[in-house]
Amino acid sequence: MKTLLRFFLALVCVAAVSVLYVLLCSLACLRPCCRAAQRWDGPAYAAPAVLSFQGYSRVPDGQPLRRAPCHRCAVVSSSGQMLGSRLGQAIDGQECVLRMNHAPTAGYEEDVGARSTVRVVSHTSVPLLLRNQPYFFQQSQETVYVIWGPSKKMSREKGGPTYRALLKVMEMYPHLQIYTLTEEKMAYCDDVFQNETGKNRVKSGSFLSTGWFTMILAMELCERIRVFGMVSENYCREKNHTSVPYHYFEKGRLDECRMYLAHERAPRAGHRFITEKAIFSRWAKRRDIVFTHPSWAGG
Repeated sequence: MKTLLRFFLALVCVAAVSVLYVLLCSLACLRPCCRAAQRWDGPAYAAPAVLSFQGYSRVPDGQPLRRAPCHRCAVVSSSGQMLGSRLGQAIDGQECVLRMNHAPTAGYEEDVGARSTVRVVSHTSVPLLLRNQPYFFQQSQETVYVIWGPSKKMSREKGGPTYRALLKVMEMYPHLQIYTLTEEKMAYCDDVFQNETGKNRVKSGSFLSTGWFTMILAMELCERIRVFGMVSENYCREKNHTSVPYHYFEKGRLDECRMYLAHERAPRAGHRFITEKAIFSRWAKRRDIVFTHPSWAGG
């Protein structure tokens, strides 16, 4: 009888020790180091999450822009600075490439690259895209188009003329990805300008440029931004600055610096290109933004 009792007590002890061991292991695995060890190291875990970017409304259903963020982005200026740069390979080597308005790549691939992940377009440049629909909309169906403009032109609810034109484009090319900036996003971009300059955009007679909207989108979308072909705020006031066309695809036309200085001095309806570049320089101190060709430091 005593032998059976000892055997029973031994079993109870073994069971108790086993339960205690399991509990201790479970508590240990609640620690951060244990959780880290249980993480997946494969591609499925490393893949960036799809984010929803508010303020960008899809044509025609109004859904927000949804996509994974980009680790490395190229923001490509339309400036004549790009001519002869031979930066096409470096631009295409970035994860995402952002271009502006109707700047073409065909015939300029060596200098500006060929890829277009996002194209930010002013409402005034939409007609220029419509003139060459096969090039922009048929051959580039992987590109996300982001169109900005005033409410009277872009309103989805009121059927603004630019918005109606975009609807027709979608009917012809239903696989396109076209987004417009909402009124709230446009107001936000105005507020950023006022916060940075201390001036109300409308009262100061200023128009924001497509470059402004592109940089704001890039800072939302990208972790690292490399800007190609954008000059510094002081460049055009330097005596020995290089004279280049305003657009790389319009050779022999408007001079870039003359255009910048004329707009900066205009009392009304002027794009404040130089002011914007001064702001971009300050942003580069807080974000991973590098300016290339010409190369200059933010700050």
